[in-house]
Amino acid sequence: MARGPALNTQKGKDRQGFGVDRRTMLIGGGAAAGLLIAWGLWPREYKANLNVSPGEHLFGAFLKIDKTGVVTVIVPQTEMGQGVTTVLPQILADELGADWRTIAVQPAPIGALYANTLLVEEWRGSDLTTMLGGVGDWALKEYAARNEIMLTGGSTSVRMFHDGYRNAGAAARVLLCKAAGKRWDVAWESCDIKNGIVTDGGKRTLKIGELAGEASAFALPEILPLRQDSDEDGRLTGEDLPRLDLPAQIDGSMNFAADVRVPDMLFASIRQGPVGDATLGKINEPAAAKVLGFHKVVRRDRWVAVVASNWWAANKALDLLDPVFTLPERPVDTPGIEKALEAAFASSDGRRLYAQGDLLPVFEGATIVASEYQVAPGLHLAIEPMAATARVKDGLAEVWLATQAPTFARAAIAKALGFSKSDVVLYPLHAGGSFDRKMDFEAGVQAAIIAQEVGRPVQLMWSRAEDIIRDLPRAPAHARMAAKLGRHGVIDGWLAKVAAPSALTETWARIADGALPHEAAKAASTKADRLAVSGMVTPYAMKNFAIDHYPADIGLPTGRWRSNADHYSAFFTESFIDELAKVAGIEPLSFRIQMLGSQPRLAHCLATAAALGGWQGGIDGSGQGIACHAMNGSYIAVLVEAGLNNGKLTVPRIVAAVDCGDQVNPDIARQQIEGGLIFGLASAMGASGSYAKGLPTRAILGRMGLPRLADVGDVTVELIRSNADAGGVGEIGVPPVAPAIANALFTVTGARFRTLPLVAPA
Repeated sequence: MARGPALNTQKGKDRQGFGVDRRTMLIGGGAAAGLLIAWGLWPREYKANLNVSPGEHLFGAFLKIDKTGVVTVIVPQTEMGQGVTTVLPQILADELGADWRTIAVQPAPIGALYANTLLVEEWRGSDLTTMLGGVGDWALKEYAARNEIMLTGGSTSVRMFHDGYRNAGAAARVLLCKAAGKRWDVAWESCDIKNGIVTDGGKRTLKIGELAGEASAFALPEILPLRQDSDEDGRLTGEDLPRLDLPAQIDGSMNFAADVRVPDMLFASIRQGPVGDATLGKINEPAAAKVLGFHKVVRRDRWVAVVASNWWAANKALDLLDPVFTLPERPVDTPGIEKALEAAFASSDGRRLYAQGDLLPVFEGATIVASEYQVAPGLHLAIEPMAATARVKDGLAEVWLATQAPTFARAAIAKALGFSKSDVVLYPLHAGGSFDRKMDFEAGVQAAIIAQEVGRPVQLMWSRAEDIIRDLPRAPAHARMAAKLGRHGVIDGWLAKVAAPSALTETWARIADGALPHEAAKAASTKADRLAVSGMVTPYAMKNFAIDHYPADIGLPTGRWRSNADHYSAFFTESFIDELAKVAGIEPLSFRIQMLGSQPRLAHCLATAAALGGWQGGIDGSGQGIACHAMNGSYIAVLVEAGLNNGKLTVPRIVAAVDCGDQVNPDIARQQIEGGLIFGLASAMGASGSYAKGLPTRAILGRMGLPRLADVGDVTVELIRSNADAGGVGEIGVPPVAPAIANALFTVTGARFRTLPLVAPA
């Protein structure tokens, strides 16, 4: 049976997963039968909910073509600088045969066809869904689609949507060729599209815009013909095409949250108190009202905002307002966080999440190598602080917001206003950085509440200090590592115990269930979570190993962060591997390579990085360190040159070799990996949070120890040619940098650096 002409329907076929609780999974009785019966009654088809302007024609959920030949690609992922608004359109344009100069991009509306089932599978899959097997996978995917769960993160954009965009381009090409074939009275299979021109072998030509209206009347064949990979000119994938968002970013025409202007708009600044269950007490409104431009104070139980004619006036009045908050419990501080992490190791909530073989007979009576590591909370510190603009009028709310979770953001705004979700219009914006901070969307909710109360459009922007105080950092973690070395440096047994909050469980509770940060942290503090130790299962061959997670109640709400737990997992494992190599008396590169017989891609990365960087074997005084990691379908090895200059960390050189599969746009892949390497450098130098009396001890970017241009030396990224599917590139560069630097510092100081950041910011 032929499918409809515009690919307007989708029957959930992907086998991604989505975590739901046991009660939901047991709908109607037996887990499998009840789920099938209950969900079998739900609608199974979804239509593209896109608006079409005069002269435009819809080709499914991802594509519109107008009569002038402009190809508008619909992108459901938030652009945060990662280049997603170029890479996804490039996939579609390549398969369609479009002229890159005619490509435009439009953000996708909230809809089931744009659900990121891959990310929710990785994030929310559980032991229960694994136990249910295929039924569990199907149920979780269906749950995600039917609830329109749109998410951006985890380097999933290309991995999730690659096939969808390629199929959309192929479908449009077939329909346009059918329209041309009918005009010319030839078989449509003899037609093709190159550079936006439909041709029947060069005899006749038509622009795709001339055929767009006719093409929608045709049906697709049973099997959709895809272009075959070849080296012929005209292919767009695998090419370093210019980014579509770059001109607007250079000339300043791109609108970020702070750039939005709405008629009659006011500006607001907000104060939310210290970390924890803080409630608002007294304020000094008369003092605030003296500021020129002051308009109104809006207060709620847990925050207070000042609205004024401009943001500076609002922030000045907020300072004079001098709000007082109360905390029912002891304020969070760094010693308390460290104490809670150590105490977690003795908790009964710990759980063995990964195991192979039997460690007991290996460790019993043997000489064990053991080390302990610590990682501080990792702050996001994006260039753009949290911000949103809202207009609430005549029962309709409009919110301009950069968000990685638009479905949940819209639902939260509607609930806060007492509106239905259909009465909330969310305008998605590009984010000025995020590193996953904008997975949360509290600024959008606050802006909508303020706008509703003052009766005028309001732009809310957090101050930099507020952005740091209320950050939801990557979880801090402690690790206890132990290993038994056998003959010739073979690792006979490996045990890793990690104490850390379950950050992604917390994040989900906040964004999906509406829990307050301190509530989500408390609820997750007894739940061991595989995502809290992601990356701890090493790629190295070991007969016996075990990975334990000990959830911790540290009093500090935590959140998603670039590379998440893989960041501290790589620091723990790659630092410890270096220590084991020293004990075994084996050169660190060789020590790793001998255990990577089943990981040829990672071994190739290590050998390449060593060759490019002039690896000297990790000898004393070399200042060289090496580390590697694998995640999101990509593999990386990093060699650094590092040292200490009057106590200040210096890293004059970073060399990375990366196998990230067959990338759509290699230049953007390099950009993302380079950005990840610098992000990893920042985590080694600073970018961490220390706390006292419920507040960060540093709330100014200049005091965070972040690398400046002068601190960044030569950075080399070598992409290894690969025919494998494209892996993620946004996060892979982050994890191996810190351990590589720590290993390098050992060669020049003779001391092991087991705490991250490696050197405390001044």
